[in-house]
Amino acid sequence: MDGFFVGASAAFYLGILTAISPCPLATNIAAISYIGRRLESPKRVLLTGILYTLGRTATYVALGILLAASILSMSAVSHFLEKYLNRALGPILVVAGMFLIGLLGFTSSGPGVSAKMQRRFESGGLWGAGFLGMLFALSFCPVSAAIFFGSLIPLAVARHSSLAIPAIYGIATGLPVLVFAVLIATGARRVGTAFNRLAAIELWARRITGAAFILVGVLYSLTYIFGIPVLG
Repeated sequence: MDGFFVGASAAFYLGILTAISPCPLATNIAAISYIGRRLESPKRVLLTGILYTLGRTATYVALGILLAASILSMSAVSHFLEKYLNRALGPILVVAGMFLIGLLGFTSSGPGVSAKMQRRFESGGLWGAGFLGMLFALSFCPVSAAIFFGSLIPLAVARHSSLAIPAIYGIATGLPVLVFAVLIATGARRVGTAFNRLAAIELWARRITGAAFILVGVLYSLTYIFGIPVLG
């Protein structure tokens, strides 16, 4: 139980970090704009935020099941991971940390979500928020890709949790939208200021997390690859 709690807490933190990173934050701002057009009905605003969050969660759960469960279901791969996962985690964490602090990066040839496709989902009414959450969850950028594929999936595999860990992560990624939906529904008007504060928090949280990933990755590499028992 303690091991699962640690894994769940890590997944929740990674989800929040993903949500307030620049690229996902931009898509969440778009979602807030989508939600904000329904100010005439507070209940509708809140329901739209919930559906958007559920859409993001469903996408990450589906990806988690597809990737983590398929890996764990193959006995040969599962045996390989049990034997070599700690060795692989070191370099994976180092690379993920380098992406987080900006030492590594790659450019995309185009936007992850086209304006035409976004407008199509927005025209779907209330349920369009759920589909918009699914769509935005799939628009990975370097930071979110590093967190999801480089940290969350290995975490889900290590904890043998292809459902709960991705679900917690997905809920956390949509939580800021849900919070701002509540603020809008209750009449709060300083959403822009709150987002600016989130951006400042994200910068330091990402740097600290990236540095921690690199440090832990180096320690894992020294212990499990080079045989230097720094982790005991």
